[in-house]
Amino acid sequence: MSAKNIKNLVIVESPAKAKKISNYLGKDYVVMASVGHIRSVAKKAPKGQKPIDTDHNFETIYEIDPEKADIVKELKAAVKKAETVWLASDEDREGEAIAWHLCQVLGLDPAKTNRITYHEITKSAIQEAIRHPRHIDMNLVHAQQARQILDRLVGFELSPVVWRKVPGGKSAGRVQSPAVRLLVEREREIQSFQPVVTFKTTGELKTTEGDTFKATLSQDFSDEKQAEEFLASLNQATLTVADIKQTTGIRHPLPPFTTSTMQQDANAKLGFSASATMTIAQRLYQAGYITYMRTDSVNLSSQALAQASSFIKDTYGINYYQFRTYKTKTAGAQEAHEAIRPTDINRETVPGDERTKKLYQLIRSRTLATQMADAKIDRTTVTIDISGHDEKFVAKGEVVTFDGFLKVYGVSKDELLPRLKVANNLTLVEATSRQTYSRPPARYTEGSLVKKLEELEIGRPSTYATIISNIQTRGYVVRGNSDGVERDVIELSTTGSAIKKQTVKEKFGATKGKLVPTDAGMVVSDFLVDYFNDIVDYGFTANVEKELDDIAADKLDKVEMLRNFYDPFHAKIAQSDQIDRSAVAGQRLVGVDPNDDQPIYARLGRYGAMLQKGDSNQPDGKITFANMPAGATIDNVTLDQAIRMFSLPRIVGKTANGEQIIANIGRFGPYIKVGKTFVSIKPDSPFDISEGRARELYQTKLDAEAAKHIATWGDIQILNGRYGPYITDGTKNVKISKELEPRQITEEQAKEILAKAPTKTTNKTKTKTKARRTTRKSSSRSKKK
Repeated sequence: MSAKNIKNLVIVESPAKAKKISNYLGKDYVVMASVGHIRSVAKKAPKGQKPIDTDHNFETIYEIDPEKADIVKELKAAVKKAETVWLASDEDREGEAIAWHLCQVLGLDPAKTNRITYHEITKSAIQEAIRHPRHIDMNLVHAQQARQILDRLVGFELSPVVWRKVPGGKSAGRVQSPAVRLLVEREREIQSFQPVVTFKTTGELKTTEGDTFKATLSQDFSDEKQAEEFLASLNQATLTVADIKQTTGIRHPLPPFTTSTMQQDANAKLGFSASATMTIAQRLYQAGYITYMRTDSVNLSSQALAQASSFIKDTYGINYYQFRTYKTKTAGAQEAHEAIRPTDINRETVPGDERTKKLYQLIRSRTLATQMADAKIDRTTVTIDISGHDEKFVAKGEVVTFDGFLKVYGVSKDELLPRLKVANNLTLVEATSRQTYSRPPARYTEGSLVKKLEELEIGRPSTYATIISNIQTRGYVVRGNSDGVERDVIELSTTGSAIKKQTVKEKFGATKGKLVPTDAGMVVSDFLVDYFNDIVDYGFTANVEKELDDIAADKLDKVEMLRNFYDPFHAKIAQSDQIDRSAVAGQRLVGVDPNDDQPIYARLGRYGAMLQKGDSNQPDGKITFANMPAGATIDNVTLDQAIRMFSLPRIVGKTANGEQIIANIGRFGPYIKVGKTFVSIKPDSPFDISEGRARELYQTKLDAEAAKHIATWGDIQILNGRYGPYITDGTKNVKISKELEPRQITEEQAKEILAKAPTKTTNKTKTKTKARRTTRKSSSRSKKK
């Protein structure tokens, strides 16, 4: 930083934003970045004090993030030289709080310092913000402080209770815990679901002109006998078109994106997680391509509406244009004042990787669709009489007569029926009646969970991605990867003569891409429901969000709100020592092993669900443990499954050298062990792998290890790795250059190569250094201008 004074110092949150904004402001402006929050609630307080003093109006001690010390030092130096300081952090509560913390740390007066906000990073928006500065809105700051204090108090006080009382419990969160409860309740619905089995019948029919189409029988059959009798009767039946109904339907476009609907659609259409969507959207915003990505609003600015109008009329014609405005339904929407949209609707694509391009295209298409005409669809329903039966065949078709907004957003698909008239006779080509199981409620995806959280008013758009990420990181929820399991399904068919019966396979219970609670998640959720119900009560959690909105609107005092929450909550924490740990261990008696009359329990241990045989109340007190079968939970593991697991470890046989081969299941799946050597045997099963197969896999492992080791001198080795040969001493790995022949390297050369190689920088240090450099670069570029 030069010694000369700075006329205008603008402080934003991110280096990328600093770089972009500096391009829009003249040489009289220097733009620097705080790189997010510069301080947070202290983890520890001086002796005799508390980070959050619950006895004295929740006074809070903040501390500067150690990684931000150099950034704060640079900002302080710049502020001393600045004539005017502009705080330009994001426009939501978090951004307002960042601006306030900057004032506290940099010695600025919040009531006098310029505060500017903008919905998009464009030249016109930034210049307009500079022309209309305001001061820090302390109501927004108080709302953010209340939210942060609540979350910290719940974490500080409730998490230790979870650690002590729940095996495998790690923590509890004010907003995360209700989200886990949603998933647990849905999983229990699925587990208790009893499917109803029916036979659904479809027919392939043919007109006299030879055109074929499909129709569905209006009634399902309750058993195989009924279905078979019906199919047999079709041999003598006459099929006649009884009725044709045609209606014109209209499909309307959806509103422009809010944070929540963007996350839902990106998950459904692009397969993006909520956190990936927000990361990409933030990059697009900081690059100036879209408006602010944390918003409850569906409003579009007059400028955006005018841009969309011109583009649609010029590109598709006036028939495709339809002016619309949308009103935000969310009570107390406070995150922003406009929906997520492109800053320039004429920009059809953006630089970046494919994921960035796809999300931008989704946002742009959705925005355009909101100002386009409705789609018009002609729907046809044909009812077909079956002589001698009350049941009817029904065929449905539709034709999009005007695609409207579907031209840019959605699917325009015709389902055509042949030309038919009432009284036309039809011929049966084939009829099929298939055994069908009713489906349980669907597990949540990230998108559908976001939608449910929004419906219940739990959390805010800016928190959904963090909620979903945290519950997975804590091991309470996993993303499913199963394609399901197979079951036999009866299928009956006829071409009008004999009945053909066959059994086909179908998969059910797939979890791929779905959020599935773990045993730990279920036990912790049950514990919170039983002992701290307020924390996971949906209405209570939603009311907290409403009260935060009231604080932001200056309708509720921050301390009053915190006191009303904290006092009853702390009273429950104080009574938590009386909770019997054994009563919340998630333990279930699976049954008694008939081989030795020992009880078998499914329970939660330190590292997850497990099986336990025997208990301390029995005379011998002998207890043994086994892994939980794959796909089973504490709630649904069966006695047969459990007994089988206790047959492990299993002696498979011996190697050619006479060493014992033992099969088992470990943390990373099934394996065999020979001496100290472990060999993965996926997809083989440890219960029935043969001695020959085990020997084969063991030899393959030995051959691979032999090929991997080129040379060894004590701790120093030359190995063949995934990316080629390298030298290692156990702590430092050095790739061998292509000029050297690995097998010709001597011990002295290996030592010399290791000594010369630089020590690897940790990711934490890299992040810190990169943030520092980027901040300096953005400020120096601004000064040059």
